[in-house]
Amino acid sequence: MDFKSYKKDAFYSYTLGAFPTLELIHKHPETLLKIILHSSFQNEDVLKQIQQMTSHCEIQINDRLISRLSPKENCYVLGIFKKYTMELNEKENHILLVNPMNMGNFGTIVRSALGFNFQNIALLTPCIDIFDPKVLRASMGSFFHVSIQIFSSFENYKKTFPNHEIHSFMLQAKQNLQHYTFPKEKAVTFVFGNESSGLDASYLDENSLIISHENNIDSLNLPTAVGIALYEYQKQKHS
Repeated sequence: MDFKSYKKDAFYSYTLGAFPTLELIHKHPETLLKIILHSSFQNEDVLKQIQQMTSHCEIQINDRLISRLSPKENCYVLGIFKKYTMELNEKENHILLVNPMNMGNFGTIVRSALGFNFQNIALLTPCIDIFDPKVLRASMGSFFHVSIQIFSSFENYKKTFPNHEIHSFMLQAKQNLQHYTFPKEKAVTFVFGNESSGLDASYLDENSLIISHENNIDSLNLPTAVGIALYEYQKQKHS
């Protein structure tokens, strides 16, 4: 098969770099199509891991293909895999992102989410292509450890997960995150708006939260806001 530069409608995507490729192999080996190595790659430990974990998958040395598929000059390992579907766990906590459009930001959020044990992420359309290699690269392999599901509307999400306590993060909220006490036995959903426009007034309710900060800035960027919210939640759970 002749693999070409990534397109959203392709049935496959690819990881760029050794670490995210190893995470792909470890978590979703059934999706692997091919492992591509650069002829100058000499990390024996990584090579041994790849060979041990991919007995059913072709491993190919192909400098030209890596050069064609990777925008980075220092990419020496590339994993090509079939896209797959995911569903969120209704018993676990969720992050819901409304119309995220920045692939680097989303990858960073996925990494932070995994770090704070939020392994279920919902997106509302329109939104980014979650399988874009830029997302996978920014997540540093964390993408393969989480479940991501896309919904057509907020109402659709709420009907699917009616038992979650929803907290929308908004500048208009009256409750301060740093002073709020989360339920101990109930799963929560943290809702964040688009990088540029945030959330509109329809998301504002008594459970909405604001992350207070000094007036030197208007707002926090999206990955920072998500990281702070997840940290505060985990701090309560472990206190």
